[in-house]
Amino acid sequence: MLGRIINPLLTTRPTCCILWRHYFTMKLKTSEFHSLFSDGLNAVAAGGAVRDLLTGKRPEDVDFATTATPEEMKRIFQSAGVRMINNRGEKHGTITARLHDENFEVTTLRVDVQTDGRHAEVEFTTDWEKDAERRDLTINSMFLGLDGTLYDYHNGYEDLQNRKVRFVGRADQRIQEDYLRILRYFRFYGRVVPEPGDHEPETLDAIRDNASGLAGISGERIWVELKKTLVGSHADHLLELMYDLGLAQYMGLPADGDVEEMKRVWQNTKDHSPKAMTVLAAFLRRPEDVDKMDLRLKVSKEEKTLAHFLVKHRRELRRCPENPDSLTPFTDFIIDNREMDTQLKVCELLKYQGEARLLARLRGWSVPRFPVNGHDLRSLGVTSGKELGATLQELRDLWKKSRFQMDKEELLSHVKH
Repeated sequence: MLGRIINPLLTTRPTCCILWRHYFTMKLKTSEFHSLFSDGLNAVAAGGAVRDLLTGKRPEDVDFATTATPEEMKRIFQSAGVRMINNRGEKHGTITARLHDENFEVTTLRVDVQTDGRHAEVEFTTDWEKDAERRDLTINSMFLGLDGTLYDYHNGYEDLQNRKVRFVGRADQRIQEDYLRILRYFRFYGRVVPEPGDHEPETLDAIRDNASGLAGISGERIWVELKKTLVGSHADHLLELMYDLGLAQYMGLPADGDVEEMKRVWQNTKDHSPKAMTVLAAFLRRPEDVDKMDLRLKVSKEEKTLAHFLVKHRRELRRCPENPDSLTPFTDFIIDNREMDTQLKVCELLKYQGEARLLARLRGWSVPRFPVNGHDLRSLGVTSGKELGATLQELRDLWKKSRFQMDKEELLSHVKH
């Protein structure tokens, strides 16, 4: 028996069971899946998929929990002819099954025997409640059977209905098991809670008291969580709160990060699907801040390049005061730069600056093709490399002044023979 049972079909929110059935009708041969997962493995959905289904969202993927050990799972899958992939998680109890072109992670119920703030040594168990106790947040600690029955030991369903984010049990204990849970708290706050500032004081105290634990978490793991918070709801409030609680210094954010600029930029960008780095760049006052941030967070080359671009151009590449509706400063910059992703970076710059109308127009603008090349000039007798480059630039300037209307013949008529 799994413990306290709520059947969503008897509550005011039957959506999860409807979506549950829809998910499996679309993805799988239902009878085969039920026989294998429910009857054979005694497996139920766990964690984030349950949370999403209960809030009417279609989960991106579904992870399962089971009382079967990894060896038992392998025997069951092998006998059913189900392919298994990626055995790296086996020592922690996870088997990944490939069924009808979908991957499903199935994990044996576990208890944490020893933790160091980053990793845990686990033992397998058949006790569902003990497995639920080791999870981070109440809304992530529920299980859902294929028949629509919800298994909830920590009032996760109630918290979800009330739009609350709480740690399972004591916040400080959950955090000390894995300090990354500090950032997961902020990420899920942005996803679940409708208003900023609705935190329980004891939760914030636990986060403040354990802030230094983030120093031991890899930058890559921090960036994965931080990215999602940067583009989520209440990001301005949550990021300011991170500074107030003393987290920034352990996360790769500058000690003197420009919080007011970040709040302004988030307001500018929130309705325009910004990249996470577009918001984060607002904290960075100088180019060297970008490099220091990257040393800690190990962001991608593309993300680092965007940060440098925004820090460098956010003040100098702006709309023309005399003609504020003109795209000319931005299109000229794109034409002159000639890099493949320049238009995308300028779009992020316009989001940063709050130029919604110019952004919409630039998104619909295509980079025109400059009609003259070096071969054209050589046919007119321009052979010197230096002269060739200078002439091409002169013609490019003429072309821009014509707003890209001059054709090859017109442009070549300006070449001095």
